[in-house]
Amino acid sequence: MGRRRHVSSVTGKMIAAMMNRPIYFDCNATTPCDPRVVEAMLPYMTESFANPTTRNHRPGRDAATVLERARAAVDRLLGGSAASEIVFTAGATEANNLALLGAADALKGRGRHLISQATEHASVLEPLAALERRGWEISLVGVDERGRVRLDELEAALRDDTVVVSLMLANNETGTIQPVVRAADLVHARGALLHCDAAQGVGKIPVHVGELDVDLLTLSAHKFYGPKGVGALWIRHRRPPISLLPVIHGGGQEKGLRSGTPNVPGAVGMARAMELVTDEEDAERTRVAALRDRLEASIINGVDGSSPNGDAANRLPNTSNLSFAGVEINALLASLPDLAVNTGSACASAHPEASPVLVAMGIPDELAGSSLRLSLGRFTTDEEVDRAAARIIEEVMRLRDMPTRMGRGSHR
Repeated sequence: MGRRRHVSSVTGKMIAAMMNRPIYFDCNATTPCDPRVVEAMLPYMTESFANPTTRNHRPGRDAATVLERARAAVDRLLGGSAASEIVFTAGATEANNLALLGAADALKGRGRHLISQATEHASVLEPLAALERRGWEISLVGVDERGRVRLDELEAALRDDTVVVSLMLANNETGTIQPVVRAADLVHARGALLHCDAAQGVGKIPVHVGELDVDLLTLSAHKFYGPKGVGALWIRHRRPPISLLPVIHGGGQEKGLRSGTPNVPGAVGMARAMELVTDEEDAERTRVAALRDRLEASIINGVDGSSPNGDAANRLPNTSNLSFAGVEINALLASLPDLAVNTGSACASAHPEASPVLVAMGIPDELAGSSLRLSLGRFTTDEEVDRAAARIIEEVMRLRDMPTRMGRGSHR
């Protein structure tokens, strides 16, 4: 009873905090941990807290059982064939590094060539850059104006010494969904492995490893209402099994691929979060897509010179990426303290660079540098959509009018 009352108190505080914060439209960056996930994790933080690698007492053995149960749940919900296909990590970045560096080291006797696309996440591009510094050849394939990988370029880039191709499932900036199944046919025909960073896909669209026909797949719990600090790499154990070499060395946990004390509460939370998104996926996808379309239509209709970026027909249901001609995006962000929104630009200085993703899609620099990403989620409401649309329209129009008003003032 005491723990139940405590969970209820935590849930109440979380809901109150969510009501008082700015309108949150940055769910592609991270999501709040669902109170039902917190409830599932709490016993493994305060009561059943033993180290699962300690097998000489019952609490340790019980923790190991809980960890394996979570592993089996994650694999089952991905459509895998065995719990041993899941290696828990600290998140998608570590999982991507393990997939690419681990596969490259294991397969370097067969070839030293890897392929990815220009619009991948930094946690894929940076490990590839590190491999390039070590003498590997890296090919980056272009994308079309919708942000979809050019399959003809991918086919042309494949070689006999290509060992791994990495292709994200959905882009974090535009929401564009990639033709992973068609790419898999090309990649496997040349005997290479296909790695898929599905961090943005899980929880938003169906993700089934068998249907995608991938060999390695990355996911991260905090992208689908689970806790931060836990992710996983799914490693196919069929056709034949894949061998990787570790990038973190130590006590040999996670089948030797990820040393370190396992995060049991995180694994439990990840499994619970996946169960929830799977159970609620169809209804939630329809609801969020309708809100996204309503938000996008309101802004486009209210602001001349606003334009959507990405693939309107094949994108995540929660994501809208809009460019505003003639608006400096940092000024727009600064004028919206009541909204938590984001941009694809790398704002390392007072002069933001255009988003590399949008530039790769052929969008002019001035529009690519004025893009706003709006990513909705489970707790987004109709009222928030309408308020956010009105605020964005108001501030875009105000910023566009500023040079005119300033010019008039200079003649006084």
